[in-house]
Parts: sequence; structure tokens; C-alpha cells
Amino acid sequence: MIPSPGDGWSRLSPRKLLLDPVKAIGQAFVPVVVALVGISQSDGGFGWVLLPIAVVAPLLFGALPWLTTHYRLTDTQVQVRSGILSRNTSTAPLDRVRSVDLEASLLHRVLGLQKVEIGTGVDDDRITLDALAAADARALRTTLLRRREPPTTGPVEVADAPVDGEVAVPPPSAPPAVELARIDWSWLRFAPFSLGRLVLLAGALGVLSQFGNDLPIWNEETARSAWEWIIQFALVTVVLVLAAGALAIWLVVSVAGYVVQWWRFLLVREHGSLHLTSGLFTTRSITVEKAKVRGVEMTEPVLMRLVGGAELSTLATGVEDGVTQVLPPCPRDVAIGVGETVLEHRGPLTAPLVEHGRLARRRAWFRQLREAVFLVVVAAVAAWWFDVSWWWVGAGGVALLLLAAAVGESSYRHLGHALTGDHLVAGSGQLARVRTVLETDGIIGWVVSQTWWQRRIGLADLVATTAAGNERVLVHDVRLEVAVALADAATPGLVREFLVEPAEAG
Repeated sequence: MIPSPGDGWSRLSPRKLLLDPVKAIGQAFVPVVVALVGISQSDGGFGWVLLPIAVVAPLLFGALPWLTTHYRLTDTQVQVRSGILSRNTSTAPLDRVRSVDLEASLLHRVLGLQKVEIGTGVDDDRITLDALAAADARALRTTLLRRREPPTTGPVEVADAPVDGEVAVPPPSAPPAVELARIDWSWLRFAPFSLGRLVLLAGALGVLSQFGNDLPIWNEETARSAWEWIIQFALVTVVLVLAAGALAIWLVVSVAGYVVQWWRFLLVREHGSLHLTSGLFTTRSITVEKAKVRGVEMTEPVLMRLVGGAELSTLATGVEDGVTQVLPPCPRDVAIGVGETVLEHRGPLTAPLVEHGRLARRRAWFRQLREAVFLVVVAAVAAWWFDVSWWWVGAGGVALLLLAAAVGESSYRHLGHALTGDHLVAGSGQLARVRTVLETDGIIGWVVSQTWWQRRIGLADLVATTAAGNERVLVHDVRLEVAVALADAATPGLVREFLVEPAEAG
């Protein structure tokens, strides 16, 4: 049971005595094996004496956190005390609690435990309780979030004691949770079109290559015989088979990763917060206070747009990283619906954007073509140095320039801005289309910057500074007079001095 306000210090769950030693042994397994192998090959005779120490030490150090960690809930604070030689006490005022996140790895779930992380929104430091019994963790989360809610304003009527024949009216209960979205397994069709898991696949191939270099099959004779075997068949057939195999592997990896990450996904609104749960092996329970959400960001990767998919994240203050993905890859209509519900305003995610004109298009093309020309020059120098056929350089250069032109046009088409009611909307992205929506109440300042090239053609970058998300929303390559007018319309009076004509200022 969680401690009630005013109770004394409590320990974490006794099952932590099983959790931490297993984790400690897992972390120390490789170093201990290496040390024992080295000792066994030495001339000393004390190797087997160290074996009990190598086993007992992780168990002992794994048990120390349970012995030295206590926590309690007072009328005003949640407090955690830990440490042996250096005692550390962490506190969080109950009215400053902004998030209570729950997480459970596979080992946690086997033991019926959960890790609780309490955030106050002041900095990235969080109060962590690892581990509480699952029921106690959920009860603590509910208690902290409810005590964080402001009291009901206005007079409160106190019911008199019921008289004979009358029924006492119970106090009003908390509003029920409102479901915003839950997993729909038809969304699996979007998994192969999200390239985020290519990083994991590339890492696995890198590890495999490290071990593969040491295998005896990789030598010149083997490579030559393998190539001779391949050229016996049609090269196109070999390429098609390899492409089909790579596609099959990617389908398995992407779909499996989607299932593992978003298993039993549920997004609800309760206790004045957005609450997200998901995960197959490691379950996550993330809380984002609704009052701290200042906007949303909808991302449509280039491949996902082909099948009408999108992703949605919230921009909030007082949460780790500021950007929290609240929807998996899903239909664009679902992302728009949930985003409008979070914003409590319709239009920002679908409103047409103001185009930035031909000068902005020219700069978008120029940026991409400049990088492509640089790569072509590098390739030409390398071809001259290594005496490579210039035909390959020419073909590659033409393909690279065409790709750069396509990316430049794509980045311009994604560019734009709008002001819809109380929300600033900024469009950006090169291949992926990104629409960022920020409440104008969340804007704390403006930055107008111009490079030398931008000054020559009258363009500027307008940055809305905020405490939410990545702490800035960029409107790129907009005409200077439009940038200043947009800032003044979004936050009247904040940039008024920049609108004063020189003659009036004199």
C-alpha cells in the first residue's frame, strides 16, 4: 500500500531484492567472465578464491538500493531518501507535479513491479521510485495527479445530516477518462513506410560485419568463387532476388518493431492530463499535463504520404525533451482528429498555408543544388585521383542534380505559414512534410534573422521562441515585412516598435 499523507517513511517493494541483483549480475557478467578467464590462465592459485566474491558482490550491491531507499507522501510533498555514506533527499511539491510516468520492463512485469518517474517541469531531473508493486504504482500515480488538480472554485455546499426518510446526496465524483485513440491493427500497413527503424537494422548489420570479418569464409578465394557462381546466372535475376530478400527482412523488422512498441496502445484524457500507455515487453505509461501542452506537430514522412499516413506529437513545457509522440503511424484523418481534440480548436492542421513566393522557391532549390554540386566536385576529384571512368561520374552527377532539384521543390512545397485564431502554424520539411502548431499564448519572444543572401532579396527567418517542445518554431524564408506583420498579429504589441516608420520614429 502507498503511504497516506503524513505517514512515516516506507520502503520500496521487497521484490526489488530480486530485481536489482538480477540486473547487477547481467551488467557484470561479461567483465566477471573476462576477469576469471584471465586469472585462470595466470600462474597464481587464488583464481577460485575470487569466484565467490565475483558472484556475491553483484548480489550485495544489487540489494543495497532496497535497503537504503525510502519514500513518503506528506500533506505538501513527495519525498525520496537514498544513499549510504552520502544521504540524498529529493522532494517534489504536490502542486508542482506535472507528470507521473510508469514503466515496466519484462523483468519488472514478471515480478509484478513498475518504475515510477515523477516530473515537476522545473528541469530534466525526475524523482524515480524503482520499483513499486504494480497496484501501488498506479495508486500513487492517481493520488499525485488528483492532488495536483486545483480545488473547485466558488462556494461549496455542505449537505446537512440526512433526516429520516431522506437520502444523502454523495459528493460529485471525478469525471471519467475520455478515450482519444486506441490501437487499430489495420494501422500495421503504415509500419513498412516509416523508416525510423532503419537505424536499428543498420546497427545490427554493423555488429554482424564486425563478427563477419573474423569468419574463415571471408577470404579472396571464397569471394572469387562466389562471384563466379553469381555470374553464371542472369545478373538481373540475382539483383531481383536480393531486393526481394531485403524487402522481406524489412517487412518483418518494421512490423515486429511496430507491434513491440505500440502493443495495447491507448490514449486517454483524465485528471487534466493526456495519458498514454503502450508496449509489449516494456510497458510505458506516460502522462502529459493538458495545461502544459502548447501545441502539436504532425509529421508525414515521404513514403507514408503515399498511403495517407501521419504521426502526431505534442509540444509541452515541463516534460523531458518537450516533444512527446502520442500517436503511432496511423491514418492522417486520425492524426488530425486527435490533434484538434488536443488543441481544442479545429483548423490549424488542415488550414491552407500562405506561400512564401518565388524567391523562397529559388533559395530552396539553391540550397539543395549547392550541396549536390559540392558532392559532384568531390566525386570528380576522386575519379581523377584514382583514374576512374568519367562516365560513372557524369551519370552519378546528373542523377544527383535531378534528386537535388526534386528535394528542393519538395521543401518549398512544404514551406508556408498561417495564423488561425490563437494558433501559429508553420510548415517545413524537405522530404517529410511537417506542420507545427503553437498556441500564441505560448510565444515568449521573437527572433528575426537574415543572412547576407537573404538581405539582398528581402527574405528573413522568423523564430517564435517558446518554453514548449524544441523551444522554437521556425518560419523559414518569409518576406521581411510579412514576418514582422505576422509576429505583430500573433502577439499584438510585442513587436510594435519594429512597425514604426523611420519618419515617425524621428
